[in-house]
Amino acid sequence: MKTLNLPPPPRGYAPYAALVTPARARPELWRLVLGLAICEAVFALAIYGFDEGIAWISPALADRIYRGDTPLGLILQLLSYGFLGLAAIFVTEKLHDRQAGDLFGPRGGNRWWLRRAFGGAMLFYVVIQFLPPWTDLEALEQIRNPLAWMLTLPFGLLALLVQCGSEELLYRGYLQSQIAARFDNPAVWMVLPNLAFAAVHWSEGATWSENWQYVIWAFCFGLACSDLVARSGRLVTAIGLHVANNTFAFVFFGEVRGMDSGLALFLFPEVPDLPDAPGGGDPGGPILTAQLLMELVVLALAWLSARVAVRR
Repeated sequence: MKTLNLPPPPRGYAPYAALVTPARARPELWRLVLGLAICEAVFALAIYGFDEGIAWISPALADRIYRGDTPLGLILQLLSYGFLGLAAIFVTEKLHDRQAGDLFGPRGGNRWWLRRAFGGAMLFYVVIQFLPPWTDLEALEQIRNPLAWMLTLPFGLLALLVQCGSEELLYRGYLQSQIAARFDNPAVWMVLPNLAFAAVHWSEGATWSENWQYVIWAFCFGLACSDLVARSGRLVTAIGLHVANNTFAFVFFGEVRGMDSGLALFLFPEVPDLPDAPGGGDPGGPILTAQLLMELVVLALAWLSARVAVRR
């Protein structure tokens, strides 16, 4: 198919042309739909095989990976998302005749952009820990050995980089750029990929209101990542924000024996039926709560911090 001749990205998003231009060589929508289906199918089959293989070797380890309540269990759980990134690379190269490196933008300098985006957002997350309302440290039940936590932290950050990078490769790298290759309106190529990203955060184990709170937050988070990619022309800026967000969520505070608490330094007593989504509140209550709005404000400020950090 002949390369589409669409207008350049809007002012402010001009650097995004570096990711969109290679996608215009094979922009057919059927390729995109098929590619997304392949990614989801490969990821599901790979995770199933991974889980079954671990369960065959060690049922106890399989349970720790599922719960993520030990350092090894959570690290392996996060690393398993690498299957999703590999699937995105496969369909990019085989279905769209693109080099996988095109998903990241221009060659060179990516480590600088990654460090800046991560550092800007992470600095904000650390600062808000010292602002009221302060964390009630007297309620802590356990503090992990600081030395062991620090020795584990590099492996945890690497696993988070794999998890976040894989999700960004699919949603803000592959999906977003291929949609932008067909539609020049940011309202299309920013919204559609993030509707898909938000949809996968729906959990069968959560209530209706909890799920909608999480989906709303995930959609807004995806928009923040999309904006960073479009403004910088670099996928790693979104990866940096994503890693900072998940680092804040995983490595500081958790619950004793709680889900995904394996990398947390400070552990609070386990709270039964605590909603596992931004927004919290009564599981049968309203969707738009003060807590959800606060989470969205924090997200917006983290995005702004990352955006300022990557501005040259």
